[in-house]
Amino acid sequence: MSLLLILFFSIIIIILFKNKKPKKFKNENILNFKKKLSSKESNIERIFLREQEKTSSNPNINIIIGSYEKADNIKRKSNIHRARLSKFSKSMLNGEMIYKDKEEKIFKYIDGKKLYL
Repeated sequence: MSLLLILFFSIIIIILFKNKKPKKFKNENILNFKKKLSSKESNIERIFLREQEKTSSNPNINIIIGSYEKADNIKRKSNIHRARLSKFSKSMLNGEMIYKDKEEKIFKYIDGKKLYL
């Protein structure tokens, strides 16, 4: 009888250990990084970041702000324009070169004359 009980419990223990899945120690940060790296959205994000960096580093690149654009785009472009004015004292916005003088007044040239804005 005791042999039968030992055999029964050993079979139950073997079944439990076989059905139990081993725990995998995965680092969630690594998995999230892999997902983000391979996703289309992250590739598009990187392209926009490169374009934004290129635009903010050159004041001669024209920034076009249209009335049809979303508020986020308008805010982003105007922030780039302000940053370029602060850094280079000039920036091209909607085809017009806008300057900032030493007293931090904003102006543009029209027919060779300064027009303060």
